[in-house]
Amino acid sequence: MSGLHTWPGRYTDRHGSQELVFESDGRELIRTTIRGVLFEGETMDTLGALAGEPPAEMFRLADGDLCSCLLEWEVPLPVAAAGQTPRTGVLHCALRLGDPVTSGALDEESLTVTLRLDGRAYGGEDYGDFETALYDIQRRLPPGEFLRACIACAWSDYHPVGHSMMTGLACFRDTKDRYGRVDGKHGPQGILALWPQLTEFVQETYLCGEFEPRGAHAGYRGTFP
Repeated sequence: MSGLHTWPGRYTDRHGSQELVFESDGRELIRTTIRGVLFEGETMDTLGALAGEPPAEMFRLADGDLCSCLLEWEVPLPVAAAGQTPRTGVLHCALRLGDPVTSGALDEESLTVTLRLDGRAYGGEDYGDFETALYDIQRRLPPGEFLRACIACAWSDYHPVGHSMMTGLACFRDTKDRYGRVDGKHGPQGILALWPQLTEFVQETYLCGEFEPRGAHAGYRGTFP
């Protein structure tokens, strides 16, 4: 597939560790090859083998998705200050997936996210999802500096019922005027009324040419950070 971004990473489980490369379209596709098996999913915690379940001695799976392992990867993340050229930091991500205890449930899942920029580290906590992680990292950046990514864009929002660990961020760049008038959840100006007109879903760390800082507009999810 063309237009894929590559993220260096590592897979670790009880059998050992392997360096690998994740491919992502920045939207709703992540794929990688581990021990010769191609995995694909919409998020890092929904990676399933494309050619059917591999032998049980190679991996542990929960409802067809990888579990009982540690996934690590690095994502470039631009940071800018007004009037300055953006600098690109590196977002270090580690997702630990626990053992299956019941159908569709794991005994643990932890996500650690750290932004390394200009010799400093921001974040590094155990977060539940990328929204929480990137909001916290933005708050820790020096005043006047902001992330250049979809999570910080004026045209993005989440659905009121919630979202997954990553992805699920809706882009409204094709309906900017209407989105600029969103004032809550319900009603003619609510996010639910506009939702069918979303442009696409994106990952929080994606960036397109129509990025604009979120600023004071609250939308449904509020300002950033």
